[in-house]
Formats: sequence, structure tokens, C-alpha cells
Amino acid sequence: MSIIIRKATLNDLPVLLEFEQGVIIAERPFDPTIKEGYINYYDISELITSDSSDIFVAESNGEIVASGYAKIKTDRHYLKHAYQGYLGFMFVSETHRGKRLNKMIVDALLKWCKTRNIFEIRLDVYDDNISAIKAYEKVGFKKHMINMRLDIENLDLG
Repeated sequence: MSIIIRKATLNDLPVLLEFEQGVIIAERPFDPTIKEGYINYYDISELITSDSSDIFVAESNGEIVASGYAKIKTDRHYLKHAYQGYLGFMFVSETHRGKRLNKMIVDALLKWCKTRNIFEIRLDVYDDNISAIKAYEKVGFKKHMINMRLDIENLDLG
């Protein structure tokens, strides 16, 4: 299996839109706040064409089989760094999982950030998504902060 990691182009948009729906389907069981029906998370065209972001894809025999993006974001004024590289849109097609494609994509994204002097890298992952957490830990990420939520719509507050 020969894998090529490359920057996505606008020609890749149809496949990337399918991958986005795959991400949403995978995340819905972890997040009861996601709307029902067809939704989009990303402006994929903007992520491809912006100077402050890029999408990388893994290609196997001419077929796109994995994706991920990095976006440079201004960080909070009180942190040691002014900017962070934020990773998202991590997706590997079902038939290609377990082949270290996520690591290959993350490595390309980290290299892209480093060439832009961005050294603080962040991403979000659902607490119950154990397989994703393990995949990110394998490439060096560590748990940093927990985001908590509470739905009070039907809570009796007396």
C-alpha cells in the first residue's frame, strides 16, 4: 500500500464533504447537542484556500482515504504563546483504519505548523471517544483540560 500525504485542493471537495459527514456521524453518539439532520461543521473551501489553515489528505492508489486540518488561531492574551495551531477534521475511511494514517496526517499538520513558527498545538476530542484519545496520545498529545456541560432545561432548581 503506497500512501501519499499531500495538501488538499478544491478538486478534493466532494470527497472531503463526504468525510465531514463521516466525522459528524461518528461524533453524534458522543454529543447530544448536535442538531438532527444534515449539518456542516467546516467551511472546507476556506480551510483549503486560507493562508492561516490547510487541509492535508492521505491518498492510496489515487483515492483519498484520510484527512485533517491545521488552523492558526490567535490565542488568549495571558498565555505564553500568541498563537496556537488547532487541529481538526481528523478522518480515516473505515477500510483504511489501523494503518497509521492518522499519525501520518498529524505529522504533516505538525510540520506545517512548525514551518510557520507555531509550536502550541491543540485539538478537541470527546471524553468518551476512547479510540480517538488513544490515537492522539500515540502521537504525543496529552490531556490538558476538561470541558464540562449541564443541560438545565428540565432541571428543577426550586
